[in-house]
Amino acid sequence: MSKVLIGRNLPESVVDEARALFDVTYRDSPYPLSREEMLEALAGYDGVLVTLGDGFSAEVFEQAGAPRAKILANFGVGFNHIDVAAAEFAGITVTNTPGAVTDATADIAMTLMLMTCRRAAEGERLVRSGQWEGWHPVQMLGLHMTGKRVGILGMGRIGQAIARRCHFGFGMSVAYASRSEKNLDFPAERYGSPEALAAEVDVLVVSVPASPETHHMVDAGVLAAMKPAAHLVNIARGDIVDEAALIAALEARQIGGAGLDVYEFEPKVPEALRALDNVVLLPHLGTSTLEVREDMGRMAVENLRAFFAGEKVPNRVGG
Repeated sequence: MSKVLIGRNLPESVVDEARALFDVTYRDSPYPLSREEMLEALAGYDGVLVTLGDGFSAEVFEQAGAPRAKILANFGVGFNHIDVAAAEFAGITVTNTPGAVTDATADIAMTLMLMTCRRAAEGERLVRSGQWEGWHPVQMLGLHMTGKRVGILGMGRIGQAIARRCHFGFGMSVAYASRSEKNLDFPAERYGSPEALAAEVDVLVVSVPASPETHHMVDAGVLAAMKPAAHLVNIARGDIVDEAALIAALEARQIGGAGLDVYEFEPKVPEALRALDNVVLLPHLGTSTLEVREDMGRMAVENLRAFFAGEKVPNRVGG
């Protein structure tokens, strides 16, 4: 029976399913693996179920030498915390869990869009403070989303799910920027660059995978191109947005506001960002429902099962 380490705390049903298939060591902790723990995992197990924050860098694989582990099954669609090229060079397969996260992440995007455009977090703080003096006609005027134009930066599965919600649910027109033209079941206009897209939309949603190519894709230039009343929403990865440039734009009221579920140096959130009223800050809730986390776990376990059975792995990333 293959020896597997589950590196983080997961729903009980997922752990039970893994135990029925493998010789499982369960690290019941919410915190990422330390460097020493990563090295021990690579040396002592046939496979490791890992997730966000478990930083398997090229240096870790180099230090591990010839690892016993042959698969890292990532719990999550994003895998930028794993150097996939270095893993493959070390003879390790890397997998992820796409599909399971799509709708839940799109729902959080809509939550952030509504919260930032309608100033919901700011309003909730006002009520809790006891300083709300009652309704009046020009109090906390926000951006009416219905009928506006949304820009999707990265029209993959999640981007398309967000666009459908915007178009069919809110009557919004859709624009997008991506590496290739997409065959979509709703009308959408493609733009050639993030800057060109940013200039034409009322809400810009970041939905591209994190990679060296997308690092700081939303920089000071993209933010400067946005309309003064436009809002930025990021549900992808924090380092796609230049956080310092975003803080500067929000402090200067250069854009209407922002909604964030991810941060460049997560879990660190700068005091300058936390002090601003024109930004909504959520603690990376994109896939945070029991059903979705169970689905993600089952996909990760199935990737492990297929690998050790000598079958084609359903969700291999990289080569």
